Formats: sequence, C-alpha cells, structure tokens
Amino acid sequence: MTLRLTRFATMIGLATVLSAAPALWAADAPPFQAEIKARQGLMELNALNITVLGKMAKGDAPYDAAQAKAAADALAGVFALDLPMLWPAGSDNGAVKGTNALPAIWASDSDIGAKVEAWGKAVAAMQTAAPGGLDGLKAAMGPLGEACGSCHKAFRASSG
Repeated sequence: MTLRLTRFATMIGLATVLSAAPALWAADAPPFQAEIKARQGLMELNALNITVLGKMAKGDAPYDAAQAKAAADALAGVFALDLPMLWPAGSDNGAVKGTNALPAIWASDSDIGAKVEAWGKAVAAMQTAAPGGLDGLKAAMGPLGEACGSCHKAFRASSG
C-alpha cells in the first residue's frame, strides 16, 4: 500500500510539473509561467500530503502508519528537489500575474534560506515521526505547520 501511495504521489507531482512544459515552448507565454505552474503544483502536492497527516493528527481519519509514512516521504521528496530554479527573480506577484509570491523573497535582507531550512528540518522530523505512531505524528505536526506558516506569512500574498 505504501509503495502504491508513494508512486501515486510521485505521479501526481510529475504530472503537475510536466503540465507546465507546454509553457516552456510557447513563444508568446508570459515570463516564468512554467516555473510558477511547477512551484504551485509542488505546493499543492505538499498541501495534499499535509492534509493526509493533519486529518490523522486531528482524528478526522484513522491513523495508518503506512499512509503517514508515504505522505511524509512525499514531503521529503519535494524538499529534495532543486527548488531555487522554480523561483527566478522577477517571478513575483508584482511583476507577473498568476502568482502569490511576494517580491520580499528576493530582497537582499530576505531570510528565505533560513525558512526553507526550518521547513526541511520539520519535514525530516515528520518523516521520522509519522510511521512511529499517532503521538509522534501529532508532535511533529506543530513544527511542520509553523515552518509552512512562517514562510507563507512572510512571502505569500493572500489569494482572496
């Protein structure tokens, strides 16, 4: 079951990223559309996996060690990708439509690197905790949520 979920999550991520490929070849496409679509797809994949973990932590879904491991492994897989290529300078919401990324990401005093590092540590902790039991998963949810929220609060415009 775990292998199937991991493959499914990988296929969703790959399909999302590949769906941005046509924008790479479109001569009249706005700048950075492929990068923006790819990073948004990865954020959706993260949200899907965090939702799986969160439902278990809240008791809205039964705890399943294999499913928790698959979701945490998928988050770790996204973290392992070369994400800076998806965040070129000038792909912010002030320069390009269709993104909520704030220009503050690229400011000289930006702490984006520290926030990404904190997210990576929280993901690694979740990857260790998730398959070990519900109590560990619950304990790892707080730091994971804090890491996600910290970055989004500083660098993502409200979408609504």
